[in-house]
Amino acid sequence: MYPVTLTGRVVTLREFRSDDAADTLAIIGDDRVTHWLSFDSRDMAAAQAMVDGAAKRAQLDPRTEYYLAVTVGDEELVGFARLAFAGVEAAKLGYAIRADRWGKGYATDAARRMIEFGFADLGLHRISAAIGPDNAASIVVADRLGMQYEGRIRDHVFTNGAWRDSLLYAVLSHEWLATAG
Repeated sequence: MYPVTLTGRVVTLREFRSDDAADTLAIIGDDRVTHWLSFDSRDMAAAQAMVDGAAKRAQLDPRTEYYLAVTVGDEELVGFARLAFAGVEAAKLGYAIRADRWGKGYATDAARRMIEFGFADLGLHRISAAIGPDNAASIVVADRLGMQYEGRIRDHVFTNGAWRDSLLYAVLSHEWLATAG
């Protein structure tokens, strides 16, 4: 399925374009944001490679992921969200929002819309998210979306010079339908 545009309550998710690199750098080049992610801050070349890679993978058939730009208003890129296929009818959810746009509900709306898309359009059975234990805001997002805490993955990612655990949250399609319907 390409191209994909998803409209949420306050955000729109769309395919990445090659001219999104500078806006993407404002996210992945900011230590305040990457502190919570599974990778260290990146430079402009890495931002361009990320955007170009997402755009190229979007055209694969079958797709291996849906890595979408999160925009608000008149196409202002404020973040990204990703569903990466992992196993049978399963995907991993990830998202990030630019630090100066935190607290506006963009992550919740983007994640909600990605989950809806995963279950309704892609026929997924399970969507999970691995969240850093200190990332209280992201844990709140997972809770708001009805994701269930499943446990701790020890030394899950190496970021910011150290190994970090992740807390695993997940929602199943029948749980989503029961709460979202």
